[in-house]
Amino acid sequence: MATSNLNVRTDTTIKKQAETIFSELGMNMTTAVNLFLRATVRENGLPFDLKLDVPNAKTSAAIEEGRRIAFDPSAVGYHSIDELKKLSRP
Repeated sequence: MATSNLNVRTDTTIKKQAETIFSELGMNMTTAVNLFLRATVRENGLPFDLKLDVPNAKTSAAIEEGRRIAFDPSAVGYHSIDELKKLSRP
Protein backbone atom coordinates (compact mmCIF):
# COMPACT_ATOMS: atom_id res chain seq x y z
CA MET A 1 0.00 0.00 0.00
CA ALA A 2 1.45 3.34 -1.07
CA THR A 3 1.14 6.15 1.43
CA SER A 4 1.27 9.92 1.20
CA ASN A 5 1.64 12.73 3.68
CA LEU A 6 -1.25 14.94 4.71
CA ASN A 7 -0.57 18.31 6.35
CA VAL A 8 -3.41 19.77 8.38
CA ARG A 9 -3.56 22.99 10.36
CA THR A 10 -5.71 23.01 13.47
CA ASP A 11 -6.08 24.79 16.79
CA THR A 12 -3.39 23.66 19.24
CA THR A 13 -5.83 23.17 22.12
CA ILE A 14 -8.18 21.06 20.00
CA LYS A 15 -5.25 18.96 18.77
CA LYS A 16 -4.09 18.26 22.33
CA GLN A 17 -7.61 17.39 23.46
CA ALA A 18 -8.09 15.06 20.50
CA GLU A 19 -4.70 13.39 21.10
CA THR A 20 -5.70 12.72 24.71
CA ILE A 21 -8.96 11.08 23.61
CA PHE A 22 -7.25 9.05 20.86
CA SER A 23 -4.61 7.90 23.33
CA GLU A 24 -7.32 6.71 25.72
CA LEU A 25 -8.79 4.78 22.79
CA GLY A 26 -5.40 3.20 22.11
CA MET A 27 -4.58 5.05 18.90
CA ASN A 28 -2.58 7.99 17.66
CA MET A 29 -3.59 10.95 15.48
CA THR A 30 -2.53 9.18 12.26
CA THR A 31 -4.73 6.18 12.99
CA ALA A 32 -7.67 8.41 13.93
CA VAL A 33 -7.37 10.47 10.73
CA ASN A 34 -7.14 7.27 8.66
CA LEU A 35 -10.29 5.96 10.37
CA PHE A 36 -12.07 9.20 9.49
CA LEU A 37 -10.92 9.07 5.86
CA ARG A 38 -11.91 5.41 5.45
CA ALA A 39 -15.34 6.08 7.00
CA THR A 40 -15.78 9.01 4.60
CA VAL A 41 -15.05 6.77 1.62
CA ARG A 42 -17.29 3.98 2.96
CA GLU A 43 -20.21 6.39 3.58
CA ASN A 44 -19.55 8.30 0.36
CA GLY A 45 -19.73 11.48 2.45
CA LEU A 46 -18.99 12.70 5.92
CA PRO A 47 -19.47 9.91 8.47
CA PHE A 48 -21.59 12.08 10.72
CA ASP A 49 -24.60 14.37 10.38
CA LEU A 50 -24.11 18.08 9.83
CA LYS A 51 -26.81 20.09 11.52
CA LEU A 52 -27.67 23.74 11.80
CA ASP A 53 -28.24 25.34 15.17
CA VAL A 54 -31.59 24.78 16.83
CA PRO A 55 -34.12 27.41 15.74
CA ASN A 56 -34.39 30.46 17.97
CA ALA A 57 -37.43 31.02 20.19
CA LYS A 58 -39.32 33.11 17.63
CA THR A 59 -38.85 30.53 14.87
CA SER A 60 -39.79 27.67 17.21
CA ALA A 61 -42.97 29.51 18.19
CA ALA A 62 -43.85 30.07 14.51
CA ILE A 63 -43.30 26.37 13.74
CA GLU A 64 -45.55 25.36 16.64
CA GLU A 65 -48.23 27.83 15.55
CA GLY A 66 -48.13 26.39 12.04
CA ARG A 67 -48.48 22.86 13.40
CA ARG A 68 -51.47 23.88 15.55
CA ILE A 69 -53.17 25.54 12.60
CA ALA A 70 -52.46 22.60 10.31
CA PHE A 71 -54.24 20.19 12.63
CA ASP A 72 -57.04 22.51 13.77
CA PRO A 73 -60.25 21.51 11.98
CA SER A 74 -61.81 24.91 12.71
CA ALA A 75 -58.95 26.84 11.08
CA VAL A 76 -59.89 28.68 7.89
CA GLY A 77 -58.18 27.25 4.83
CA TYR A 78 -58.01 28.02 1.13
CA HIS A 79 -57.54 25.83 -1.92
CA SER A 80 -55.73 28.42 -3.99
CA ILE A 81 -54.16 31.83 -3.73
CA ASP A 82 -56.96 33.24 -5.90
CA GLU A 83 -59.55 31.98 -3.40
CA LEU A 84 -57.62 33.62 -0.58
CA LYS A 85 -57.45 36.92 -2.47
CA LYS A 86 -61.20 36.88 -3.23
CA LEU A 87 -62.20 36.19 0.35
CA SER A 88 -59.81 38.68 1.91
CA ARG A 89 -60.95 41.70 -0.17
CA PRO A 90 -63.45 44.06 1.46
